Amino acid sequence: MKTRAILIASILVASLIPAIDAKPVIIGFNETIDQNIIKQHGITNYTQYNIINAILADIPESVSKQLKKNPTIKFVEEDAQVQIAGKPTQPPQPPQQITWGIARVKAPETWNNTTGSNVKIAVLDTGISSTHPDLTVSGGINLAGKSKNNKWNDDNGHGTHVAGIIAARNNSIGVVGVAPDAELYAVKVLDAYGNGYISDVIEGIDWAVQNNMDIVSMSLGTATYSQALNDTTANAYNAGILLVAASGNSGDGNLSTNDVHYPAKFDSVIAVSAIDYNNIAPVWSADDAKIELAAPGVNIYSTWLNGGYANASGTSMAAPFVSGVAALVKGKNLSMTPQEIREALDYNAVDLGDAGRDRIYGFGLVQAD
Repeated sequence: MKTRAILIASILVASLIPAIDAKPVIIGFNETIDQNIIKQHGITNYTQYNIINAILADIPESVSKQLKKNPTIKFVEEDAQVQIAGKPTQPPQPPQQITWGIARVKAPETWNNTTGSNVKIAVLDTGISSTHPDLTVSGGINLAGKSKNNKWNDDNGHGTHVAGIIAARNNSIGVVGVAPDAELYAVKVLDAYGNGYISDVIEGIDWAVQNNMDIVSMSLGTATYSQALNDTTANAYNAGILLVAASGNSGDGNLSTNDVHYPAKFDSVIAVSAIDYNNIAPVWSADDAKIELAAPGVNIYSTWLNGGYANASGTSMAAPFVSGVAALVKGKNLSMTPQEIREALDYNAVDLGDAGRDRIYGFGLVQAD
C-alpha cells in the first residue's frame, strides 16, 4: 500500500509540473493559426487574436522550445509588462478652461472650423471615469488582467487625466480638451497600479479595429521589443487607424542612447516627446531618431477621479495632445487617411531644437492650426 501511495503521489506531482512551469506567451504563426499544432501540444485554454495570426496561452518552457523549432511558427515570446508613462500628480490648481498646453498647440484657434466631432478615439489606459462631469465616454471595454469584464471605469486616475487632455467638454466647468467634441472610448488595458501586459495592449488595438476607431492613443510603454505588438500596430495602421504613443520617461540626457519605448518606437506609431512651458524637453523625456512630434507634457492640468482635476507630468500627457490635434484634423475632413493626417501634423509642426527633424523634438511642436 505504501508503494502504491508513493506512486500516486508522484503522478500527482508530475501532473502539476507543467502548470507550475507554465508562463504566458504569445505564439505567432507564419500564416493562418494551425489548430493541429495547438492540439498537438495540448494547448486548450488560449486567447486568439483577430488582428494578427497569433494566440496567447500559458505553456511550459519545454513546449515553447518545441514550438520555436517548428517552421510554421513565426515567433514565441513571453508576455512582457507595460506601464503608464506619467509622473506623479502635482497639487490641484483652481479650474481653468484653457490651460497652457491647449493654448500652446493652438487648439482654440480651430474650434470655429473643427472640434473633432464624429472622430472616435480609443484611449488605451487605466480606463476613464464614467461619472466625471467634464467628460463624455461613448463606450469601452475592460481588457486588463485575467478577469476581463465591461467595467472599464478608471481606478487609477491616469486614463481620466489623458482623456481630459484629448476631449474634456467645452462647458462652463473645469478644463477643455484639444478636441472637445471627439468621441472617447475607454479601453482599459492597465490595472489600478498602471501596469498591464503586451497581450492586453494587442487585444485593445484589436478591439479598436473591430469597433471602427479612428485614432488609438497610448500613454504607456515597455522597453521590451515584441514582434506581436509590432505586427499588431502595423496591421491596425494599414486598416485605417492612426496610432499615437508616449515616447517614455526614460530619457537620460545622452543623445547617443535610444530611450524611446515600444509601441512608440514602431514605424506605424507616432512617437511623442514632452516639452515644458518654455518649449524645452525635460531630461526625462525619451529621445531617439524615432521621435516624430513634441507636445506639452509638464504640469498639465486635466480631469481626475471623483470629478476632480489635477496636474501631472510625463510623455503620457504629451501623447494625448497629439491625439487631440489629429482628431481636429480628421474632424475637418473625415475622409483623410492616417498617412495624410500624419503628414499634415509633421508638416505644420513648429520646429524646435536643431533645424529639421531631430532626436528630441522630431519635426517639432504639434500645431492644430
